[in-house]
Amino acid sequence: MTAPSDSGRALARFLQALAARDASPHTIRAYRTALAAYLDWLGERGIDWRSPGRSDLRAYLARLSSTAVRTSVAQRLAAIRAFHRFAARDGLAAGDPWGAISTPRLPRRLPRVLEVEQVERLLGAVDAELARAAGTDRRRGTGVATAIALRDRAIVEVAYAAGLRISELASADLGSLALRRGEIRVLGKGRKERVGLLGRPAVAALTTYLEESRPVLLALRRSPGPDPAELFLNHRGDAIGVRGLRLRIDGLCRAAGLPDGVSPHTLRHSFATHLLDGGADLRVVQELLGHESLATTQIYTHVSPARLRDAYRSAHPRARRIAEPAP
Repeated sequence: MTAPSDSGRALARFLQALAARDASPHTIRAYRTALAAYLDWLGERGIDWRSPGRSDLRAYLARLSSTAVRTSVAQRLAAIRAFHRFAARDGLAAGDPWGAISTPRLPRRLPRVLEVEQVERLLGAVDAELARAAGTDRRRGTGVATAIALRDRAIVEVAYAAGLRISELASADLGSLALRRGEIRVLGKGRKERVGLLGRPAVAALTTYLEESRPVLLALRRSPGPDPAELFLNHRGDAIGVRGLRLRIDGLCRAAGLPDGVSPHTLRHSFATHLLDGGADLRVVQELLGHESLATTQIYTHVSPARLRDAYRSAHPRARRIAEPAP
């Protein structure tokens, strides 16, 4: 059964409002799926979506909890709550029926981070790939394998140097680079622009990629239309997408022998933690990550062992034992 036409119109307006706020296509798709299922459930029971009763909402919450994992439940409830708040603000409903319902919250997990030595191992895996690629290209008489390996080094260096999300890596274009200043301009969540900083290794890797690798990949392109403006290209000379980036970085992490569960986003977590370990101010890290709230950035103070040890040693009266002078 489909949602009643009035709820369908409200849902359409809500999704249009999300799009107007530059929500990502993935977010809009997820919200549409969650809300269509919720509105159908209410419609099948003859419940007016504008004013479901507390028992109705608890029943739906119980249904969600029995059929989905906790992360999925939290995501769907976030969509439902946002929809009802929108409906109340726009006068489509008298109020937000979920406002008085307590819903389960996910425990806040500390993000996984890499040690600096593990990042070096990851870059070592790229160097090993580059050495193998040189042999492959000698046998085949091409430079494609080397071009891909040089691209991979630039991807890893930029992701770690600037703390970029994988979607930001995929969407970065040539016009976003200012290599002389060591900067890359990206669009983050909500299409908010920020500047990421690049150290010398990242600038060097990008320069080599742009001069020696990207032209080789671009020459493989067979797609009609103008050349892609995106910074990173795949083996067909087209822009490499999020899925392609994830596959490449995951493969390099396995080749480096990094623990299971390390993902491209782990590089972003490691970037933030290593900055704090090095003494960076929390608000500087917030700005570089593109976080709206400082509270979001503060989680990294709990995963930075060096920062915790320094704070403990400087604040706790018995953190340092002073040796008694010899008699």
